Amino acid sequence: MKIGLFNETNEDLEEYFKIIKKVLKKGLKYLDIPKVEFNIIIVDNKFIHELNKKYRGIDRETDVISFALEDDKTFNPEERVLGDIYISIDKAHSQALEYGHSFLRELAFLSVHGMLHLLGYDHIQKSDEEVMFKLQDEILNLSDIKR
Repeated sequence: MKIGLFNETNEDLEEYFKIIKKVLKKGLKYLDIPKVEFNIIIVDNKFIHELNKKYRGIDRETDVISFALEDDKTFNPEERVLGDIYISIDKAHSQALEYGHSFLRELAFLSVHGMLHLLGYDHIQKSDEEVMFKLQDEILNLSDIKR
């Protein structure tokens, strides 16, 4: 299991990265997915805005964008290289304040949310949302990451 964590901001995130990696590994173990690789890249609002505009046609910033490689027809099930997750540090900070919980909780939530997207979970339909959001809560609770 390889989880790359990359910080493209000026903020020191090393301590957060240690915790996030543990949360994600517990989540993958809980989901019984032992051999995967993916990256999380922390960026600012300007960068994620450009990604959102270029790849989704949405001209505004967002909190998290996942680029799943398994959507590609060349996917090899023997090597689960899932893809990349981009998280806006600016959105993580503002949403932590908005929702009344810690920056760590928001960063962990966005990381788990992005990972689940890479694994094929979605929240377009209400029934799919219920499944995905329940898993998010279960994974965060495993690591005692509470609201």
